[in-house]
Amino acid sequence: MSTATLTEIFEKVIDQEEAINQLQSSSQNPVHAYLFVGPKGSCRWEAAKAFAALVLRDEKSPSDPDRSMKLALRGDHPDLVRVEPTGTQYRDEDVQRLINEASRSPIEGAKKIIVADRFHTANATAVGRLLKTLEEPPESTIIILISENIPDSQVTIASRCQKVQFHTISVEAMKAWLLSQGLTNEKTELISLASCGDLRRANDLITDAEVSSRYELWKSIPEKLGPEGYKIVVTVDEIQSAIDHAQEVISARHEEEMEELSEYEKQMGTRGSGRKDLEAKQKREIRRFRTDELQFGLSIISNIYRGELLSTPNTLSIQAIEKIQTATKNLGRNPNEKLLLQSLFISISELG
Repeated sequence: MSTATLTEIFEKVIDQEEAINQLQSSSQNPVHAYLFVGPKGSCRWEAAKAFAALVLRDEKSPSDPDRSMKLALRGDHPDLVRVEPTGTQYRDEDVQRLINEASRSPIEGAKKIIVADRFHTANATAVGRLLKTLEEPPESTIIILISENIPDSQVTIASRCQKVQFHTISVEAMKAWLLSQGLTNEKTELISLASCGDLRRANDLITDAEVSSRYELWKSIPEKLGPEGYKIVVTVDEIQSAIDHAQEVISARHEEEMEELSEYEKQMGTRGSGRKDLEAKQKREIRRFRTDELQFGLSIISNIYRGELLSTPNTLSIQAIEKIQTATKNLGRNPNEKLLLQSLFISISELG
């Protein structure tokens, strides 16, 4: 019999009790398709691995009854396949990879689980191509679509799946998790604020020695704003320089990944090495990191104006908060960050 408990299997899924209960129950008699919906960093991939561990577990092996579960929890089980778009969105070729995987039989057991991450980015054509597979899936295949939302073009797809809802990790749960990692109360408070409920970002910030200085830099912005244009230019340069410095850790890891891939290509050849996929993945990581940093900073400035509004109600603070909210929404469109910050700070300065 398996020795792992349900608590141990889902230990990396934080603050998602309803989703955990739903998946535990469903693992006994899984349906053919699931839709995990929730914000990034809400443990959806971790939940998918835990669910796969329950479905793929093999208790017939006397030597290591937990082998299949361990492999699934690491994301290394041969019958657990993760598919991601090579670019910013799922296109026809990306969905075709998913369809091809669905048509292949499991390697070890009776079931095969395919996880399509960031499926909310799929275009209408790609969605249409997947619909038939979801309506007539192979009996041995389970498909999990991971999305941040359900676009109008995917309502039909969603109706073919069992929906599992995830929510932003609460401040209390985030603090409890950070304290369990051995952090001080001061750093727990700071990272809890900087992570914005995103566990993946919180985990990255644990080893970030400069997060405190970036917090102080953003906190000082309102005092630096004024009619002098050069001050805004200098301020934006300081912000970008601080983010560039913080990004060096990620860039160093990317260099190591590329060196390992180059060594693999020397030994095995370039065919099927996955260089294109790795380059796309690294670009996404950099873009996500910089967007997260900007959201972190803008939330700090917004909180300052909220504090002023609570102490002394005034129109200026309300307008400043509205402009910050608009800039935050625009981050999702991958704008030129320098122009976005300069425009925002100029517009706030003009409020007086």
